[in-house]
Amino acid sequence: MGHPTIYPTGTTVYQPGKAWSGYTIYQAADTGALLIDMNGREVHLWKGLRGFPNKIFPGGYVLGSTAERDPKYGFQDEANLVQVDWDGNVVWKFDRYEWIEDPGHPAQWMARQHHDYQREGNPVGYYVPGADPKVGSGNTIILAHKNVNRPEISDVELLDDMIIEVDWEGNVVWEWAVSDHFEELGFDEAAKEALYRDPNTRAFGTHSGDWMHINSVSVLGPNKHYDAGDERFHPDNLIWDARESNIIAIIDKRTGNIVWKLGPDYSGEDTKHIGWIIGQHHAHLIPKGLPGEGNILVFDNGGWGGYGSPNPESPDGVKVARRDHSRILEIHPITLEIEWQYTPTEAGFQAPLDSYRFYSPYISSAQRLPNGNTLITEGADGRIFEVTREHELVWEYISPYKNSRDANMVYRAYRVPYEWIPQLEKPVETEIAPLDVADYRLPGAAPRGAVTAVEVEGTVSYGDGAFCVATTDEVVRKERDQDE
Repeated sequence: MGHPTIYPTGTTVYQPGKAWSGYTIYQAADTGALLIDMNGREVHLWKGLRGFPNKIFPGGYVLGSTAERDPKYGFQDEANLVQVDWDGNVVWKFDRYEWIEDPGHPAQWMARQHHDYQREGNPVGYYVPGADPKVGSGNTIILAHKNVNRPEISDVELLDDMIIEVDWEGNVVWEWAVSDHFEELGFDEAAKEALYRDPNTRAFGTHSGDWMHINSVSVLGPNKHYDAGDERFHPDNLIWDARESNIIAIIDKRTGNIVWKLGPDYSGEDTKHIGWIIGQHHAHLIPKGLPGEGNILVFDNGGWGGYGSPNPESPDGVKVARRDHSRILEIHPITLEIEWQYTPTEAGFQAPLDSYRFYSPYISSAQRLPNGNTLITEGADGRIFEVTREHELVWEYISPYKNSRDANMVYRAYRVPYEWIPQLEKPVETEIAPLDVADYRLPGAAPRGAVTAVEVEGTVSYGDGAFCVATTDEVVRKERDQDE
């Protein structure tokens, strides 16, 4: 399907009485970290600050990056992770994870950070009442890369996902590698064979296999499951998800072992009611103090992912699962029941004919808000929106910023309360009613219905909702052909 050449950008819907109002931060393509209010007014820009993702802290501090490694030598490697103040001054920096000597570039220390990180004090990187991230101290959990050779996985060099913890002085005080836990991931023999042949090699530089592609990591934090005696949910434990393997997992911080897991296979009796989670992003445990606390919230992208037996979709057994629409799932981690969801059906689209209308096959996220609403980043087309528990759309924003590939994609957006930004006065909140797109026209365009209308005899409707004009004989022939 193609896309229209003209579409609205900025805030297109806002119901102040139903939305959880505050400021929203996101990466405005190559421009920088952008802070907007509910009416889409751009209230502050940290120009040149990269966001993988941008996270805002109380007092107007932002975490991001100021440099990216040359993609010829490192896929999605950020050279550093920095915390800047309101005026853009760097007040904290981490870059000393690996000494890098890339051809044609000065040798330097790099963080090799990618996709996610969490500052001590807050488990998930978004606003949680009573759980503010530390701004002048504290440790930071960081998702990073390291190139490794693991012949038991593949004879191709692997781009491995590392989770590290660094203190305020930049010392690495804890480290975990997913390749050390290969046998705990649950791959069957067909998946292992496909992974060995091609661990998701990508056409960049060293062609290392991006075999897991972990894209989020969060701390569990205080939760009702641990309070009830389930040690798997110790507040210090970490949850992550990997888009290429369709896995969501919790690791024990003390031992490093995987103690809870969803995927990579969703065909079993305990998970088939969920359906296949494919290419997912931003899986995390909803923190205590928010509606749905203790459930896992995930943006189930769809698209493509997983390893297994070759099939018509995947002759080589790589990216064996596919679905051309997205879902937001809230899953109880003990019963595995879906407690809430937002799918094309809840979005008001007719399934399966136009399910693709809610679809972001990459990036994207979901944040639970204090009033029970959910802020969703449908990242592929730059759409950020808020829905109620009853699936009503109460705020919508379309990014007007495009990157070098002419795409307005947004990796991840976060909503924070007004009081986190003392530099600004609370903005005026003005309702923006949804447009009736059937009647909306640009100035000078002809209005709908500006034509003489006549009643047409012989108009019939078929079961799929399509209409046609035909003679009686033609209708009979069409019905006969359909029966055949």
